[in-house]
Amino acid sequence: MRVFITGATGFVGSAVVAELIGAGHSVLGLARSDASAQSLAAAGAAAHRGALDDLESLRRGATTCDAVIHMAFIHDFSKFKANCEIDRRAVTALGDALAGTDKPLIVTSGTALVESGRLATEADVAAADAPPRIASEEAAAALAARGVRVSVLRLPPTVHGAGDYQFVPMLIRLAREKGVAAYVGEGRNRWPAVHRRDAARLYRLVLEKRNGAARYHGAAEEGIAFRDIATVIGRELNLPVVGKSGDEAAAHFGWFAHFAAMDNPTSSARTRALTGWEPREAGLLADLESAGYFDA
Repeated sequence: MRVFITGATGFVGSAVVAELIGAGHSVLGLARSDASAQSLAAAGAAAHRGALDDLESLRRGATTCDAVIHMAFIHDFSKFKANCEIDRRAVTALGDALAGTDKPLIVTSGTALVESGRLATEADVAAADAPPRIASEEAAAALAARGVRVSVLRLPPTVHGAGDYQFVPMLIRLAREKGVAAYVGEGRNRWPAVHRRDAARLYRLVLEKRNGAARYHGAAEEGIAFRDIATVIGRELNLPVVGKSGDEAAAHFGWFAHFAAMDNPTSSARTRALTGWEPREAGLLADLESAGYFDA
């Protein structure tokens, strides 16, 4: 298949590109800049110049391919709501280009959209009080109602591996700045996790198996206690590991306090049954000790 990918040069997207090309598919990646186009060429993919807010560029890319994987998102949290609406329009534009065909569209979302505090499954719709990031799933549902072959692949908040620049590196930087590795309350809240290469294999399997399921979960580990993550960080940095409650947690974590307290255990049992996906890379805690997280 020839696959159009948005976010193809990102942390997870670049792994998906490598996985698909390694399996014999060809990739057309959305490129906003010359640097992105050069990165795609080096990976063996073709570049399609455009951007998430250039809807015509998205439609053109989608119509020239056999399938679409949408992974891009503008990670500017100062404009989070506006960026979620950009994502909604991007998903809709990609779906418009595929309407009336049997070409699949995979839309990336997050497990954190599901109601917290219990084991989330693929059958769960996004919670009623989900943040604006729900826009992508709402757009996907609207496309499905029109007959577009669309699936949502939810990734955990922690996608790890060498080159990770997201939540765990934030925690490590925060621990260095504050002099302690902290958790909220008793630290029993759980984060699901997946290695980027395992996530990439799942994207390929969803594409190839064509089961047509509405939602898939890319959780290799159902839930790791946040205190265990903080304990590894403290040990590696030789810092105390402490619990923070109430105002202390807000002061320590700042805007990240919501995520630090998030309890998001997530099942991928149905995803594995449908696709045959079996994660085989290192788990998060082992990866923290071997993937260069503390080299800086």
